[in-house]
Amino acid sequence: MLIDLSVQVSAESRKQAAGAEPMAAFGHLGTHFDVMNKEFPTDWFERPGLALDVSSIRDRDIAPEDVDLKAIGAGMFIAFYSGFIDEVPYGTTDYFTAHPQLSPELIEALLDRKVSIIGIDFAGVRRGAEHTPTDQACADRGMFVVENLCNLKTLLAGRPRRTFTAHTYPVHFTGMSGLPCRVAAEI
Repeated sequence: MLIDLSVQVSAESRKQAAGAEPMAAFGHLGTHFDVMNKEFPTDWFERPGLALDVSSIRDRDIAPEDVDLKAIGAGMFIAFYSGFIDEVPYGTTDYFTAHPQLSPELIEALLDRKVSIIGIDFAGVRRGAEHTPTDQACADRGMFVVENLCNLKTLLAGRPRRTFTAHTYPVHFTGMSGLPCRVAAEI
């Protein structure tokens, strides 16, 4: 069974996103990779995945102690379900400015484990001025961030975590900081 994890972008949400976030144009619209001018390897179209429910974490960063780091290995697609995209409509100003964040320590732990892809159901692993430099640091160390996933609650089906196979297909652009993509979870 395949579960589409890509947010559906309508003409209205595209217009709203472009007005709320200058980067939400072309390469950074909807579900996309922040590749930061790196090449996305074609052998990463399919990755072992692990979805983690972090939806109970509010009013603080998602930290290493909130997840079972021992379950995370090299080459994995790690998807964080916060529930934010289900609560705050994609494209609104709040969606781009009030979303959850992964702590710098958690990002470093994922880099140390040589994760291939971090997937999130919000607009960035860090907010504001930290967003782009963090994405660049991840890409420079071989880990990409895919933003604006949806349907992670369906994938988890009430579990705190779930393994799956991630299928990720970015548009074949080059020299871009963001690549729109389609992401599906195979269970």
